[in-house]
Parts: sequence; structure tokens; C-alpha cells
Amino acid sequence: MDDSEPFTVDTVLAPVDGSEESATAVEYAIAIADRYDASVHALFVLGRGVVQGMNAGTVDEETIATDTQGFFDRIQAVADETDVPLVTAVDDGFSQTRKTRHPGNVVLDTADTIDADFIVLPREPVTDTASSEVLEKAAEYVLAYASQPVLSV
Repeated sequence: MDDSEPFTVDTVLAPVDGSEESATAVEYAIAIADRYDASVHALFVLGRGVVQGMNAGTVDEETIATDTQGFFDRIQAVADETDVPLVTAVDDGFSQTRKTRHPGNVVLDTADTIDADFIVLPREPVTDTASSEVLEKAAEYVLAYASQPVLSV
């Protein structure tokens, strides 16, 4: 007799960076959430250049906010098609004062904070954009250290 509990998922974490690859990963996260009657938490991880630029005043925060919201609106439309609840958040993937802060541990810290049961993130991007570098660096770290199941798409 098997006394193990069935596999359940309440929250799927989908780290995103605005790339097409991360949009695809969110679609997978929504499909998993739909299957398990769960919600998706999309975490937009800002890259080093964006964070440094905002701190230095060379990157317009309003433009970043508009671009990020536009991405969230796009994935919200996908979630709405399946009635999957979607929560969104933004975090800095890097810190000029904390060397240990990088996209990988931002993803894992968020997974712990929101009590995520599953993580879906893009693997190395095929496009060569500055924003896609953010999760490219995180994927291997998350795959190695996550305590939750991870799907890399």
C-alpha cells in the first residue's frame, strides 16, 4: 500500500525577463496550473544593465515599467483564456551592494517566499537580447538548487 500523498500544485512560479522564451515558459506554467487547479506567479527579473541604469539615472524607470506592464498584459490574456489566476511581481536580479544577489537566488528566494510548488523557466534563449541574458544565467542555478520540481522549456 502506497502511503505517499498525491502530487499537488497550488502555486507555479514563472520567472520572466520579457523575452519570447520567457513568454513561452509562462504558457507552460499556465498549462500546468490549469491541470492542477493552481495559480501562476510571474516574477519579472530585471537585468544587471537595467538595474545599474536605473540606479545611475541613465535608464528611464517609466519606460521599464511600461515595457514590463505590457509583457504582463500579454501573459494575463493567456491566463484569462484558461481562467488561471495570475499574480505578477518585479524584482531586481542584481545588486550593487550584495554580491550574492543574482537572478538564480532571486528566483529561489521568491519560490520559498511564495511557497511555490513548481517552477517553470526558459532555458538558454535563442535570441541575443540584453534582457534574455537575465534568466539564461539563472536557469542552470535554479535547476541545480531548487527544492521544487523545475521545468526548463
